[in-house]
Amino acid sequence: MAERTDAREVLKNVYSLIDTHTHFDAPIFDPDRIQQVEQAYSQGIRHLVLVGYLYEYFNRMYDIQDFITKMSPPSVTKANNQEKCDVVAHIALGLHPFYIEQHTDDHLIQLEQMVIERRPLAIGEIGLDTFTDAMKQPKIFAKQKRFFAVQLDIAVAHRLPVMLHIRKAHAEVLAILKAHKYDAHKLGGIAHSFSGGEQEAKAFVKLGFKLGVTGQITNPNAKKLRRAIQVAVESHGIECLVIETDCPDMTPIMCQTSDDTHSHNRNIPANLPWVLASLSELLEIPHDKLAKQLWQNSCDALEVDWAYSV
Repeated sequence: MAERTDAREVLKNVYSLIDTHTHFDAPIFDPDRIQQVEQAYSQGIRHLVLVGYLYEYFNRMYDIQDFITKMSPPSVTKANNQEKCDVVAHIALGLHPFYIEQHTDDHLIQLEQMVIERRPLAIGEIGLDTFTDAMKQPKIFAKQKRFFAVQLDIAVAHRLPVMLHIRKAHAEVLAILKAHKYDAHKLGGIAHSFSGGEQEAKAFVKLGFKLGVTGQITNPNAKKLRRAIQVAVESHGIECLVIETDCPDMTPIMCQTSDDTHSHNRNIPANLPWVLASLSELLEIPHDKLAKQLWQNSCDALEVDWAYSV
């Protein structure tokens, strides 16, 4: 407990942050979503992106976005002398490769129709996943690649950035991207929850993608990831990174507990400063300088111009 108390001294200042990848619409947040938005705001979170994975949940995401938009928690209003709780939620729509067997061609058609009608912030999360033996089966993997390519087409047609999901398929994703007309230098894009090695990190950045850094970076034993991030920064500068919680997953190691409750290791948007702190330590860059640069990087990756609030 003493170690955790000391660690919190590192986060005594609050910095404005963008959580570039969340699943904050998940039912696990239903009991205390208001409190979690309040807590996120108090920890500096000013924008969070709700990212899609199954068509059946797209409307739920927009419902949660509306819910957050209408929020004005008194506790936050009073504490920060603001007219409202200025956490702004955004939507990315995509058909996740891990759930490929649940996706249909009709879902692709309906996805593009929603893009036309509701204009999301981005397309995602999309990509390739061979984490399990089932996902490696030729027929399944072929369907993944087809859905990935079609969603890249949608992104190009509507000039939207993409959020890539890549798990044990970095080479295959790179090959598809290099052959496709999607250009991250022009459209933006994020390699979400990056998990590759040094060469893959540099390759995605060279293609114009930002590398999404999660709570995994807080684990000292994640040596491959930590070195890959260092090498990418050495080669391309800190402009190549964004941060994310990927909540309710990827809980920072210092926020994990041994409780046996159903949500004991649920990640939350308010944990994002721990990612900032660990990245700051790893790269030996002051928190304030890194936070401001990450904000700009996120805007660049998402093709937006959100004003940085001190």
